[in-house]
Amino acid sequence: MRLTGVSPESGWTGLSVRTALANPSTRPGLRLPGRVTVIAGSTDVPVLHVRLGLVTTAEPDDPEAPRRLVQFHQATVADGFVLRAGRGRTIPFEFPLSWETPVTIFGGVPLLSLRMGLRTEVAVEPRLDQGAMVPVFVHPLPTQAHILAALDTLGFSMRQAGLVDARLPGVEQTLPLHQRLGFWVAPLYAGPITELELIFIANPAGLEVIFWMDRRLALAGITHQSISRFRIWHVGADRRDWVATVDGWLRAAINRHAAAAAHADWSATIAESAHVSRPPDEPTRPGFGLGGTAGGAGIGGSGDGT
Repeated sequence: MRLTGVSPESGWTGLSVRTALANPSTRPGLRLPGRVTVIAGSTDVPVLHVRLGLVTTAEPDDPEAPRRLVQFHQATVADGFVLRAGRGRTIPFEFPLSWETPVTIFGGVPLLSLRMGLRTEVAVEPRLDQGAMVPVFVHPLPTQAHILAALDTLGFSMRQAGLVDARLPGVEQTLPLHQRLGFWVAPLYAGPITELELIFIANPAGLEVIFWMDRRLALAGITHQSISRFRIWHVGADRRDWVATVDGWLRAAINRHAAAAAHADWSATIAESAHVSRPPDEPTRPGFGLGGTAGGAGIGGSGDGT
């Protein structure tokens, strides 16, 4: 499938911009191929650069502020050149996606209201002519897809998906924003927690999985939050028992959450847990069980607890 975005012709330069993607469906860590075509009007146009950027709507770190459109990842595909009157130039590109790129599609279905587009910026002195936005559909990495499917099997149902325009404390990130997926808690795990948020931070070697758990007492207006972090390799993802893996993570995280809550002052609201800066558990080595990541040996191998 090919998608094309076309800008309206500029009123003062006569420049038009067309951006086409060979395939708008992609995954984190891949390259998005396409081309940008710029056509001049009746006058020569000095172009400073042609730049592509991924754009989406994200919530600011301040929960009271409204959502805003942010460009969170960009790459220059052409440096300065002069486009002669009536002439055009086609610029092929392979736009690199960060491994941390938020996921917008799961199981062929859009994740609630998440939308993402590739914006073309053609810099022309003294203004910018911007091509139309081309939609981009980001599917999950295999490890991410397995975890989401396991949560569904365990009885969790997604209730919201959003992006936060802020970095997480104590977490290595390359992008200025992160994605949060909120779930209704499955009956098996209800009681100790009432809310679960899932955060993925991926890199070429593996995936960091962050469980943000909350136990709210609505009538009292009291809340206790805790964050637990786990790591897993991409290698061997298809051979792992993901339901057992995710169940082990959940039980370990709930135990931490309960232990922290037992020592908390429940007479006042607790904004965050001491787990926020806790280093993630060591990655599970390929071919081994859950080990220290989930607190016990996994399926198909012995654990190497840390």
